[in-house]
Amino acid sequence: MEMHQLRYFTAVVDEGTFTGAAHRLHVSQSGISTQVAKLERELGQQLLDRGGRRVALTPAGEAVLPLAKNALATLDAIRHTAAEFADAVRGRVRLGMIAGCSIAPFLDTVADLGRTHPGIELSLHEDHSDALQAQVLAGSLDLALIGYAGETAPGLEADVVIDEPLAAVVPAGHPLDRPALRLAGLRDEKILCLSRGTGIRAAYEDSCRRLGLDPRVDLDASSPAALLRLAGRGAGRRRPQRLLRAGAPGLRTGPAHRRRHARPGSASSPAPTSTPRPYG
Repeated sequence: MEMHQLRYFTAVVDEGTFTGAAHRLHVSQSGISTQVAKLERELGQQLLDRGGRRVALTPAGEAVLPLAKNALATLDAIRHTAAEFADAVRGRVRLGMIAGCSIAPFLDTVADLGRTHPGIELSLHEDHSDALQAQVLAGSLDLALIGYAGETAPGLEADVVIDEPLAAVVPAGHPLDRPALRLAGLRDEKILCLSRGTGIRAAYEDSCRRLGLDPRVDLDASSPAALLRLAGRGAGRRRPQRLLRAGAPGLRTGPAHRRRHARPGSASSPAPTSTPRPYG
């Protein structure tokens, strides 16, 4: 028994004639008739009554028809599923990103990935940069957007996405509200900065050490938005990247140090000695 025999049989029943089935399947009428007759011989039962102008099902044909249609539907489903794997990317991707990330290109990429590859299951986790690097190394994340000022953790591969200089945020009209600042000029001010483990904090502390300054922080927080609101209320001088200026009315941002930058970038582990984790 061949699947095309079942397809010919069901087409004859649907169309009511061998001629109609031949037109529908673009096969010669004699070919349809020969294959249906062969199917009947293999089953040892007559499936169609050919005595009238239109064929009719015999009792055996009535019993076989739904089974034949189910078999053909299953075959079509198998082919469709296989075609999806051939034409689309499937699997599970675990992404990490800096807490409070507002980098539009990264967010756009994540959104586009979900639209263009619906077979991919995305998982997005927020944390600070040091924790994200550790999770990539541990295998709990596949890729992470981090902020870093120097080298990434050993065993990671990293690419710079954006290179941004550090800047200080002060309330409008403050004595330090000027086009350029030096870190030394902030020594008498209260300093607000992101928590340790973030790329911005690392860049700030490294810049201070290079200049022989105390990397003092009077108030730290894990949320960039919270620090901006506190800076706007005069709680201190916030150490952000320029990327964070948007959406902070009443604040001024000026370059604080030209030598040290915080670099949002992607980090992934090549895992040369580990067993690859399968998707799914």
